[in-house]
Amino acid sequence: MFNDNTTIRQHNTIQEYHKLLLFTLLSIWCMVVLFYAEVKDYMTPGITEDLFVDTSRGPKLRINLDIVMPTISCSFLSLDAMDTAGEHHLHIDHNVYKRRLDLLGQPLEEPQKEDLTTSTSLKATTEKANVTGLATLNETCGSCYGAPKEVIKCCNTCEDVREAYRIMQWRFPDPDDIEQCKNDQSNLMAKGAFKEGCQIYGYLEVNRVGGSFHIAPGRSYLIDHVHVHDVQPFSASSFNTTHTIRHLSFGLNIQGKTNPIDGIYVVTPDGATMFQYYIKIVPTTYVRKDGSVLQTNQFSVTKHRKVVTMGHGESGMPGVFFNYELSPMMVKYTEKEKPLGHFLVNLCAIIGGIYTVASIIDGILYHSLRAIQQKIEIGKLS
Repeated sequence: MFNDNTTIRQHNTIQEYHKLLLFTLLSIWCMVVLFYAEVKDYMTPGITEDLFVDTSRGPKLRINLDIVMPTISCSFLSLDAMDTAGEHHLHIDHNVYKRRLDLLGQPLEEPQKEDLTTSTSLKATTEKANVTGLATLNETCGSCYGAPKEVIKCCNTCEDVREAYRIMQWRFPDPDDIEQCKNDQSNLMAKGAFKEGCQIYGYLEVNRVGGSFHIAPGRSYLIDHVHVHDVQPFSASSFNTTHTIRHLSFGLNIQGKTNPIDGIYVVTPDGATMFQYYIKIVPTTYVRKDGSVLQTNQFSVTKHRKVVTMGHGESGMPGVFFNYELSPMMVKYTEKEKPLGHFLVNLCAIIGGIYTVASIIDGILYHSLRAIQQKIEIGKLS
């Protein structure tokens, strides 16, 4: 009987030792995990968010873009920017490049910087054409194929014929039927309009007011203050405006800031389509822990598409159009360091809390097992 009791006590002692070791290891593991989480939280600055009326309007708005049109050549794409009144921005500070791509998206040559200017006005074009015609009047005077002499005197180049038809608002005929266009560079580019793709990337700095910018096929013009694109010798519905927006943002690109339409790929199964993106820009200020202030913008986007149809006239213009407006409210994010005292208190709470909880669980299990063993010893529990 003595040996049996000794064996039981030794067995219980081993069980209690194993139980104590298990609880100790489990408690240490919990402390380490919570300690790491608390240190990580302490090292991450706290951010407070404030919303107020924006009274600090800056002089310029920076637009960062990187857009790929995989089925239209660079020579047939134009990038234009306008303000809310429909007038083109003058003296745009920009750094925009076009890169020719093959139909598989591989670069064909080094990117070329795009020369952004305001659209050519019809009046200026007419005057230029007339001057050109007068200068060559005493030389060879090419036919304008039906355009009156009052419009343009002579058409010695393919561009002259295009201007004459543009002034008369006639549809341009097949360039192969125009003598001046048979060996013209623009006609050669037109033949390759759908055999290449184009990547347009860089940035614009425009006036800090609502406005729009777009990428659309054809050379842009102003006719009676109306913005139009000349897509001749093609129909507007011939252009496939499938596109990828690799990146679009406004202002500085700050680490952690997300841009809602980065990386989207949009396909046009219905042919030529007019894509419209309505953008609401919210000015945003980041104040870092070191006191530096960063000005940028967040934005939300609403998308709309419209298929370009043919009838008595073409409805809409194929392309990718971005219309943006600035919110009168500003969001301010301020980084703040968390107090060391708060960090130390949390550490003490972690250690004390885990020790207390482990002690309670250990006490419950110990007394429960002790009661069961006592019943076994006196024979009350089989």
